[in-house]
Amino acid sequence: MKYLLNGESSERLLFRKLKQNHFNDWLPFHKDPRSSEFWDGLPTDPIVACKQQFNRAFERYQYNLGGMNALISKKTNKLIGLCGLLVQTVDDIDELEIGYSILPKYWRKGYATEAAVKCKEYAFKHNFTDSLISIIHIDNIPSQKVAIANGMHLSKTTSYCNNPVHIYRVFK
Repeated sequence: MKYLLNGESSERLLFRKLKQNHFNDWLPFHKDPRSSEFWDGLPTDPIVACKQQFNRAFERYQYNLGGMNALISKKTNKLIGLCGLLVQTVDDIDELEIGYSILPKYWRKGYATEAAVKCKEYAFKHNFTDSLISIIHIDNIPSQKVAIANGMHLSKTTSYCNNPVHIYRVFK
């Protein structure tokens, strides 16, 4: 579990390992059509989509490919979102990505940026890599703003999982 931030914290967030009991709290993410409006190829049934996401997260944990952390509010002890360091292969190159998703009711409150910055600091502090990426659909402006706020710059545009994406990058 090299890349997990389990036990870490930021100003407002606790980073915890994602667990099966987070499923019902995360399900509203998949029930809101805005959450997947930019990404083609996801299941349309929210329960199936959530199960698929959780299965992938647990698979990443098992094979040391990083993974999403549950973001828990220090103030309310409620799940706010998911964020983590993920081993990804983009254009046949293995990269370490900062991935982030926030429950829609917490959008535009700075949580994604706060969590992404913490992931960047953690990865560089532990010398996991000399650069980090975020894979963002070309039409997903809010996520691009998070990447920019995290000090990232557009590195290239490519295709990932049959979606047109921008690869944002930050160097150590």
